[in-house]
Formats: sequence, C-alpha cells, structure tokens
Amino acid sequence: MRFLLDDEQREFARSLDAMLTAADTPSVVRAWAAGDHGPGRDLWARLAAAGVFALAVPEAYEGVGPLPVELAVAFTELGRHAVPGPVVETVAAAVLLAEVGGPAAKEWLPRLASGAASATLRTDGHGPYALDADAVDAVFTVTGDELRLAPGPGALNVSSDPARRLWRPAPGGELLASGTRVAGAAARAAGWAAFVTAAQALGTGEALLRSTVGYVKQRTQFGVAIGSFQAVKHRLADTLIGLEFARPLLYGAALALAGDAPDAGAQVAAAKVAAGEAGYAAAGTALQLHGAVGYTQELDLALWLRKARPLRDAWGTPGACRARVLADGPAAPDRLSGGRGR
Repeated sequence: MRFLLDDEQREFARSLDAMLTAADTPSVVRAWAAGDHGPGRDLWARLAAAGVFALAVPEAYEGVGPLPVELAVAFTELGRHAVPGPVVETVAAAVLLAEVGGPAAKEWLPRLASGAASATLRTDGHGPYALDADAVDAVFTVTGDELRLAPGPGALNVSSDPARRLWRPAPGGELLASGTRVAGAAARAAGWAAFVTAAQALGTGEALLRSTVGYVKQRTQFGVAIGSFQAVKHRLADTLIGLEFARPLLYGAALALAGDAPDAGAQVAAAKVAAGEAGYAAAGTALQLHGAVGYTQELDLALWLRKARPLRDAWGTPGACRARVLADGPAAPDRLSGGRGR
C-alpha cells in the first residue's frame, strides 16, 4: 500500500510546525518541569484553537472527529517539538467519554475539544499513575468497570523525565459511569492512546536525528567534520531507516482505526513497537554522536533525550505490543519489523 498525505494534511503539519517553532517549546518544557504551567497552558490553548483536540471528539459533541490520520500528523509535530503536558491522555479521555456517552460526555467533550478544559487518564493495565494530574481540570480513572472523576491529583512519583510528572490519583471520587461498556471503552481509549503516543515517539526520533545530523556537520576531528566518517554515516543511516519504516506502520494504523478494521488493535501495536523503538534508537544515536556535551542539561537536546524512553513504554511496552501483534494471526510477525525480512 502506498500512502500519501493530501495537500490539506500537509498544510496542517506545516502550520503546526510554524506555530510550535515560534512558541519556543524548549522554554515551555523547562517551565513545565519546574512546576510553572502557565506557558504550557498558553500553548495548550493555541493547539486547541488550531483544532488539535477536536480531532478526537465526535461532531455530536462539537468536535470534528475522530480523525486518526490528522491526529497522527498533529502528534508527530507535537513530538518533534517536545510539547509537554497530557496531550495523549486528553485524546484518550475524549475517546473514552465518547464511547461511554451520557452526562459526562455532554459535560466534558465540548470543553476538551475547545481547549476550555484539559484532562488526564489512568486505566487498569497501564500503571497506577496519571500524567500531569496536578495541571489539568479533570483526572479520569477507570478501575474495573467503573469510571470516576478523581478528587485530586494524589501523590507525585519521581519520573525519568522531569517534564512528565507522574501522579497516583487519590482514590474514590465521583462515579461517572459503570458497567461492561466502561471496560470496553477503556480498552478502546488505551488503543488510541498507544496510537498517538507512537506518533509522538516518531516525531521525537525525527527531532533527535535532525539535531544530530546538524551537529556532526559542525563538530570536527582530525581537521574534518565527523559527519564525513563512514561509521557515523552508517549509524545515522540506520537511525533514519528505523524511523522511515515506522512511518507507514503509523499511517497504516490510522487507516485501520478510521475504517474500524478488525485488526486495528494489532496494527496500532505494531506501529507503537516500531515508532517507540525507532525513537529510542535515535536517542542513543544522538547521545553517542554528540559526545559528552549530549549529557548536559543546558543543551536543548536533553529535553528530547529524556522523552524517548518514556514514550517507548507509555500505553504499551514493546513486549506487550509484540504480544498483541503475535496474537493477531500468522502474518502478523512481518509487521514487527515494518515488513523487512527476518
């Protein structure tokens, strides 16, 4: 299958890139990590005005979605610019509420679509933590077949990425819905979370590769740029191949979600494995080729390096995603390597 974005989708990507470049996201990330959410909320409002969160909200609730291809476009850009905050979890919460329906959907979905409210989500099977629960308007939790609005963010846990603040939500809270539909909706929401996380991981890897290519063109040894060394070229080429193999898997998963394909969950899992590991490999390449300067927190590179591993593991570790692909049929293993020979 050959897949190409149309002109409108490419323009959407360019407009987000321009907006986020002008927003100076490294300073926003540093402020967010320090507990200053003001710049991040301002950026959130601009993303909402651009229609990013409305892409996950059905038209019946004042959104324009769900539009998975456009979400892949948007979240690749968000990853490329290291946008902080529970952007993935807000999309997942929108999917969850739309599936559950009822008063909670009517109350929250229009607000999530417009950016008037933000949310985070914790579900069974994906750890006890909710991302950035102290910075949002709603902390949704799913335990068993109960959907609740948590009474508070709970306790803060140490994270490897200071800009990804993990909170253990306080127990209890308002019961919004219960029953088997909640468990099914939570599973669907987790799948969409894995999907947009894969897009973020792909964008993160692309940013790391771009930064590294620029650096090896400038850094010299023995009087020449280190980028001219064959070993360096091979390392960069391997990194690029990993990212480029992940891209069609991501858009293939988007089309599967759009068509509600029976194997959409497995396609999302394959995309998550490929994009997550390609982004993490790009971080390893960036760290090695930048040398000692790559370890310094003052360098903006560190903001992307710290995201690569959490994005690889969030909403489905590589092992869990591979198990999902392998359970989907005899042809599934090819998707683990993007169709490459084993």
